[in-house]
Amino acid sequence: MEELIVIVLIGIAWMISPKRWRKRFMLPFSMTLLLCLAIMSPWGVDLATQGLLANLPQDTGEPVQAIVVLGRGDELRQRRIEKVEKFWQQQRSSRVFASGMLDAEFMLEQFEKNGIPKTALSGERCSQSTEENALFTSAVLYPQEVQKIILITDTPHMMRSFLVFRASGFEVIPYPIPLSDQWSAPRKSLVLLREYAGLLKYSLNNQFRQRSAEELRNPPPDITRKLVEWNCKLPMVNQS
Repeated sequence: MEELIVIVLIGIAWMISPKRWRKRFMLPFSMTLLLCLAIMSPWGVDLATQGLLANLPQDTGEPVQAIVVLGRGDELRQRRIEKVEKFWQQQRSSRVFASGMLDAEFMLEQFEKNGIPKTALSGERCSQSTEENALFTSAVLYPQEVQKIILITDTPHMMRSFLVFRASGFEVIPYPIPLSDQWSAPRKSLVLLREYAGLLKYSLNNQFRQRSAEELRNPPPDITRKLVEWNCKLPMVNQS
């Protein structure tokens, strides 16, 4: 209904505006507004979402060396926690790794409360971006020869996460979690637009470049320093 009202208002403004204004002002304004409406509509959200999933590999159900779950704020935690626990019950992996400042510790506590042994749980609590998720995770897991992972995050965030984790030496099976059905289309569209902007930024900054074996063995000094100084590693007893 709101979209129809806006379209009617645009039509009225077009008809009453002077002809000399239409091409110079009204046309670009109207096209921009209509594009925004399209993006924020349910079908626009569906189309944009499919664009972020189109080239991702499918989950084949095979076992992996670790289930890696990324933090993304408290509103999005519960579905991730539930999916990790389901994968654990299906015996997809013998370990779970949580990544993300403000999220990792909470998720690991929930996993332990819900029956996953503490010896199977580990993580890092310092990453503040998608790239740092991958760099910190790689710095912890690569020395333990963990390469094949299931990666869990929300659907819009999945493509960028998949590409940056793959660049950080992992063989990634992506598992995207849909955003809540309770979220409005405009709210979802803002998250999607942010992810498209993030993909563009990471591409322009060459952040999807495949890191060499030497780089994987020797993480960036800033990451190594923070792991120690910020006490980033969460307990990991299981080394098998």
